[in-house]
Amino acid sequence: QMQLVESGGGLVQAGGSLRLSCAAYGGTFSSYAMGWFRQAPGKEREFAAAISWRGGNTVYVDSVKGRFTISRDNVKNTVYLQMNSLKPEDTAVYYCAADALGVGSSKSYEYEYWGRGTQVTVSS
Repeated sequence: QMQLVESGGGLVQAGGSLRLSCAAYGGTFSSYAMGWFRQAPGKEREFAAAISWRGGNTVYVDSVKGRFTISRDNVKNTVYLQMNSLKPEDTAVYYCAADALGVGSSKSYEYEYWGRGTQVTVSS
């Protein structure tokens, strides 16, 4: 059983930056692909970014390409999401998730473990 705990959310002005962290407890973190998803008020949860188990492959939704960077530290059992040039439409609860297949999918149903989320609010 793996527990995921997100941190680093907050309120930031448009154009600003935030770095989200997701710490994993239990399980073998280095064997899991990790993903970040987000859910804005009144909208469905959507994929943001994913990284393979060794970090060699990353994938992003088009709306965050060039602004967000996902990375991981398999010694610290932590995955990060660096978010730059934030826009008001990035406002959402951000969730990290773990995928045992290890490839880094954009499909939420392929992730076995989920954190509780951290709120990101971008003001205009």
